[in-house]
Amino acid sequence: MHKIRASLPTARRHAAGFTLIELMIAVAIIGILVKLAYPAYTQSVLKSHRAEAKTALLDLASREERYFSTTNTFTASAPALGYASTATLTTASPLSVQAGNAVYYKLSVQVPDPSAGATSAPSFLATATAVNTQVGDTKCKDFLLTQAGIQTVDGTDTAANCW
Repeated sequence: MHKIRASLPTARRHAAGFTLIELMIAVAIIGILVKLAYPAYTQSVLKSHRAEAKTALLDLASREERYFSTTNTFTASAPALGYASTATLTTASPLSVQAGNAVYYKLSVQVPDPSAGATSAPSFLATATAVNTQVGDTKCKDFLLTQAGIQTVDGTDTAANCW
């Protein structure tokens, strides 16, 4: 008795799995997609943190204007502006801008001391300074806002693009 050996058709042999070349092509395609997508994702995350900083600065400016309307002066006192803090808003003791569970910006305000002989009109300069991973944002790193509403930025991009 002769046994007849039936061979699998060619199409069925390929359906049994992937070849090493097919697997390496898939890995290369995934690597290219990740290399293109990760920088865009990182920029998107930095941009969302910038939005938090700008919102905090505009809120600070409105609190300063409200305080000025009753006292005819600006302040660096966080409690006087309605923040739940005993700290001041000076550069030595800034407030944290929370974004989720992390802090990416510190908020401070500089107010000229009228007792030091300042002859100019009352003014303030509010600053959102990048901290932690946001320091790597070279485009729009720190945001500045004056009592006159002048918005500037410390970074390589223009204030118009950042604000």
